[in-house]
Amino acid sequence: MRKGELTRAAILDVALDLASRDGLEGLTIGLLADKMNMSKSGVFAHFGSREDLQMEVLKLYHHRFEQEVFFPSVKEPRGISRLKAMNARWIKRVSVEIASGCIYISGAVEYDDRPGPIREELVSMVRAWQGALLRCVEQTIECGDLKPDTDANQMVYEMYGLILALHHDARFLRRPGSVDRARSGFERLIMNYQNPSRNQPNQAS
Repeated sequence: MRKGELTRAAILDVALDLASRDGLEGLTIGLLADKMNMSKSGVFAHFGSREDLQMEVLKLYHHRFEQEVFFPSVKEPRGISRLKAMNARWIKRVSVEIASGCIYISGAVEYDDRPGPIREELVSMVRAWQGALLRCVEQTIECGDLKPDTDANQMVYEMYGLILALHHDARFLRRPGSVDRARSGFERLIMNYQNPSRNQPNQAS
C-alpha cells in the first residue's frame, strides 16, 4: 500500500473506534485530527466531508462484521451447523463490543428518525445481515433440521431480539451473565424449532 492509503486506513481505524464509543454523530473531523496528531486539512485530504467519513466508517464496520461472523460461518455445512455457527460468532462479536459498542445498534438509535444517506446505508447493511440469517434458517428448514412449519421470519426476529437484549443488559445495565443468557436463549430457540425426528436414535429393525 502507498503511504496515502496507509494513512487513510489508520484514520479509519481510529474513526471506527471513536464511532463505536461515541456514535457516528459524535465523530468529527476535529476530534479525529486531534487523535491522529494531524491537521483538520490533513484529514479532509482523505475524506471530503464529515458525511463521507461517517459512510466509510460504516463500510469498514460492515466489512469486519462479515469477515468475523458471516464468511467463516458459511464454510460450515448447510443446516443446523451453519445456523449455530452464525449465532455463536455473532454473540462472540457482541461480547467483545460490550466494552466499545455496536454501530448497528447505536446507529439505529441515532438514525431511527434521521433521514439521509447514512441512515439508508445503515438500514441496507442491517437488512443484508438479517437477509443472510433468513436464508440460513430457510436452508435449515429445507434440509430437515428444523420443523417444516417453522416460521423463518419469526425465528430471525427472535434471534435478533436476543442480541438486542444481550447488548442492552451487558452494556447498559452491566448485568453479569448476559452472554450466557443469550447463548441459553438461542439453545432454547433451537430446541423449540428443531425437527424432533433428527434427534431420535436409530432403532434396530
